[in-house]
Amino acid sequence: VVRERRSGVLGYGVGQRAKVSLRGGEHLLWAMAASGEPGRQWQEEVAAVVVVGSCMTDLVSLTSRLPKTGETIHGHKFFIGFGGKGANQCVQAARLGAKTSMVCKVGKDSFGNDYIENLKQNDISTEFAYQTQDAATGTASIIVNNEGQNIIVIVAGANLLLNTEDLKKAARTISRAKVMICQLEITPETSLEALMMAHSNGVKTLFNPAPAVAGLDPRFYTLSDVFCCNETEAEILTGLKVHSPADATRAALLLKGKGCHVVIITLGAEGCVMLSKTEPMPKHIPTEKVKAVDTTMEMHNSREILMSKKRRHTNLCQQLL
Repeated sequence: VVRERRSGVLGYGVGQRAKVSLRGGEHLLWAMAASGEPGRQWQEEVAAVVVVGSCMTDLVSLTSRLPKTGETIHGHKFFIGFGGKGANQCVQAARLGAKTSMVCKVGKDSFGNDYIENLKQNDISTEFAYQTQDAATGTASIIVNNEGQNIIVIVAGANLLLNTEDLKKAARTISRAKVMICQLEITPETSLEALMMAHSNGVKTLFNPAPAVAGLDPRFYTLSDVFCCNETEAEILTGLKVHSPADATRAALLLKGKGCHVVIITLGAEGCVMLSKTEPMPKHIPTEKVKAVDTTMEMHNSREILMSKKRRHTNLCQQLL
């Protein structure tokens, strides 16, 4: 699923815009936001894409190599960025031109204040971006070496306090959207409630089961119009090894059998595999060959790449939906 990590910086150094491997599926997000029943107008106050999910402040240190256990080493750059699977997806949708709204929870602290301001700067509605004094804004402490390999420690913080009462306040916005997206960096109960709320109102749903957990509630499959995961998540959910498009095809068929309408398995540099109930023959969609500079910033993709893929695959995505 589409994710974007803003290159703006709050603290020390300058965030680098890394050109890296597409994970696949961004053309589908565009097609979903652009679809909908005939005659439905995009009024200014209506968000076409609503994301219910996480916001993480990234604390990034760049080093020549990763430290060993108990070792202290020097880094050469530090910066603070905006991450979190949910917010990244929302920013990407906004930059592709969709009217978006973010339903999330951050701490009532400097990181939370900065995060909400960042969403606003990306033309995202923050009406339902809640702040709490009961937990700090979620953080990800990240160390990246010269090869782009990383070590990450995530503290979810306020993300885990987003609850069904918060969703009820956003019910009207969710019910009027064309697409609702959620993940698992908030509690599974909240994500499931968001899916049920959207599904009951005829809103298309896109679920990204990340981070993946074995024994996922079966309702996540049946409530997802689009079920999108990467190869690692597919392995956890299916028990199959996924190292190639052929492997992904087998895993996608198994996931479709659980009740999903559309299944997408992203494969990094190899693109993605897509199939659906209406298009049951799996399709492998390759992507451009690019160098991974930093895998924690994998959605710092140029708009030109995104738009070219959108043009090539819009018909396929509309057929799948």
